[in-house]
Amino acid sequence: MKFSFINPGPNETRLEGENMMTAACPPLGILYVASTLIANGFEVSVLDHAAKGMSIKEVADWVIKEEPDVLGLSVLVTSSLTAPKIAEEVRERNPDILIVFGNHHATFNAERILRKYSYVDMVVRGEGEQTCLELANCLKHNRNFKDVQGITFRHNGKIVSNPERPLIKDVDMLPFPQRDLLDIEYHNTTVGINAAPKKFTSFLSSRGCVFSCRFCSCASIARSHWRARSIDNIMDELHLLASEGYKQMLLVDDNFTLNQKRVIELCRKMRKEKIDIEWFCEGRVDQASYEMFREMVKAGCRMMYFGIESGTQKVLNYYNKKTTPEQSRKAVDIARKSGIDLIVGSFILGAPDETKVEIQETLDFIKGLKIDIPQINILSVVPGNAIWDELKEKQMFDEDKYWEQGFWISDVCPNAVPVDEVKEMVRDFYHSYIWSTKYVAKQIWLTMKSHYRLSVLFDSLKSINTTINNISNYLTL
Repeated sequence: MKFSFINPGPNETRLEGENMMTAACPPLGILYVASTLIANGFEVSVLDHAAKGMSIKEVADWVIKEEPDVLGLSVLVTSSLTAPKIAEEVRERNPDILIVFGNHHATFNAERILRKYSYVDMVVRGEGEQTCLELANCLKHNRNFKDVQGITFRHNGKIVSNPERPLIKDVDMLPFPQRDLLDIEYHNTTVGINAAPKKFTSFLSSRGCVFSCRFCSCASIARSHWRARSIDNIMDELHLLASEGYKQMLLVDDNFTLNQKRVIELCRKMRKEKIDIEWFCEGRVDQASYEMFREMVKAGCRMMYFGIESGTQKVLNYYNKKTTPEQSRKAVDIARKSGIDLIVGSFILGAPDETKVEIQETLDFIKGLKIDIPQINILSVVPGNAIWDELKEKQMFDEDKYWEQGFWISDVCPNAVPVDEVKEMVRDFYHSYIWSTKYVAKQIWLTMKSHYRLSVLFDSLKSINTTINNISNYLTL
């Protein structure tokens, strides 16, 4: 019994409001599922189409060469149209293969996917490790799928959705992701610059989110539960990564800083056991403390992403962010004082009742923050987040039209600022802010003080033409 997994590349046509920063990372979700299957005796291969940039035909050629019994595709809204094209091409060349979709987009659109695409046989909803293992054993022993929790599939011409699978409580039980399944050199790209020039990977120390931001689907996937790996379990994987030569990593936890005591304990353990890996992470502005940030810096934290979202309380309240602009200011100030090398602030513009004046207030708010990189996104809405549910309840859009790629708020809300106007405001902001004498001088001064930032700068200078092109693309929304 053999499984092949694919991380599909982006759709050819897609909403472009969130292209301000990219991070090419190993697809950990696939690797966790693959490693679970391998640990239980199943053969597995993995292709990161998103990183390889192959054509649909080349991907299908890879599948045919691998000869799997089951093909799994990890589908996000950004790959919602690419994945079906791969599935269709593979089905034409191998009618007997079982094709399964999983991940966020598939979870929230399982029945829609099966209704539209006859060549997709099944959807795995939510966390996939235990579901895929149970599915594999059913196939191996020729058992019925009716008792496999967390799947949606066809049976006798009908679409059947089995009950949800309970979340994995003890995440320590999962085998470490086998990163050697992917022969790819990954890097984190920020503002068009390679922020991780050394051997780089992604890492997960906890799962889930206890918050309910209305623009995000993480809480829905995790059912508002947060589950942390033990410090010892994390350290075992970190020692493994160090032995394999990894020098930089991105922690992709939704809530890494939720438990400050845990973060401090982990950082002190990393220092004690001499883990020589630089790392980047995300954090909420209401979870900021100087003690925690200092321990993070001492343990190798070089970059911090803050989800600030807006400079106006009205918009923050609409997003159910449960933070304030003042908390954002303080968190950034503490992070700067603690010695974090690079501070990124993430912002979302274009809420349903957000005016142009309020958008400008947020852009002006950014100028007063001590961040290095403002990552500005334009609000788009997809199945799985609360804004989709709200506007659906108000019957403001046609689900059949938008479920695969989502929509801009101004597409369905007549009072919203048109997306083209928001884009123009963002472009004007970037060109006035990034190229201002004050900003450039500040970044030069901070870079001269930072060994990490100097190493990134020198690496960028090695491929100056590529770097300039990347920065130009970054500044064009």
